[in-house]
Amino acid sequence: MPAGHSDGRSRRSSPRAQRRAERRKRLRRTILLGSAAVVVLSATAYTLLPQDDDDAKAAAGRAAAQPDPTAGESADSSGNAVPQGGQESPSPQPSTSPAASPPASPTPSTGSATPAQPGTFKASTTAGKAQGKGTARRWRVEVEDGSGVDPESAARSVEAILGDPRGWTQDPKYGFQLVAAGQPVDFTIKIATPRTTDLLCDVETPELIGETNCSTGHTVVVNLKRWKEGSPQFAGTPEEYRALIVNHEVGHELGRGHESCPGPGKPAPAMMQQIKGLLGCKSNAWPYDAKGTYLSGPSVL
Repeated sequence: MPAGHSDGRSRRSSPRAQRRAERRKRLRRTILLGSAAVVVLSATAYTLLPQDDDDAKAAAGRAAAQPDPTAGESADSSGNAVPQGGQESPSPQPSTSPAASPPASPTPSTGSATPAQPGTFKASTTAGKAQGKGTARRWRVEVEDGSGVDPESAARSVEAILGDPRGWTQDPKYGFQLVAAGQPVDFTIKIATPRTTDLLCDVETPELIGETNCSTGHTVVVNLKRWKEGSPQFAGTPEEYRALIVNHEVGHELGRGHESCPGPGKPAPAMMQQIKGLLGCKSNAWPYDAKGTYLSGPSVL
């Protein structure tokens, strides 16, 4: 057929050819979209990578500029840093602030002011001869550490009091003997500070705290304050008041009870609690007078 002429029929593509053409179009679109994604990802990577590198360099620069906190230190066995030339710092302790602690429950009162331990005492090493006509009760002096009282001098002072003719040896039933440290005794005379005296005597009466003496068990407790100063209720020297303390408390060891003032102007009995007031009697430190008469008063129940 000559060029430029047709045979008069319109030629249509077959369905199979149309499907192939559609597949080719989709394939071209997929290729174009994939290429575009690659371009976008490449651009993003190109943008981010230089910035990350700059940040890393900046961080490295900052780290190099800061001093090493462990420089000049060594590690202990647990790995904790210990400054050279010094001592290991204590481990951090938990907070003990009042706000962090639960409120303490009130402790019920036991009615006793007894602490963990009373004072410690040093015994006299001095020994003496038997005094009086009765069976000798063996005794020893012990002085609280830090009191300033010499136990040997104190022992001799008490020995003189117990052996005085106005003392308990005036009664033929009684006798005493000072023995050295380490020897068995029938009773002990302790010279103690006021605080320790209160503990040993279980003193609770407010006006007597720190002021009084006592006899407890087979121990005579002499208040250091009273030993050195005497008593404001006693008209006499501290040495005379020491005699009253010893005679009164040893009287309890002998089984004697308290007595009261026999009458105005009369000598107060040695077994009267003269520190609480004389009730009209005169101060007196001795159970007997110079004639050997017992200075008695009404019994106090």
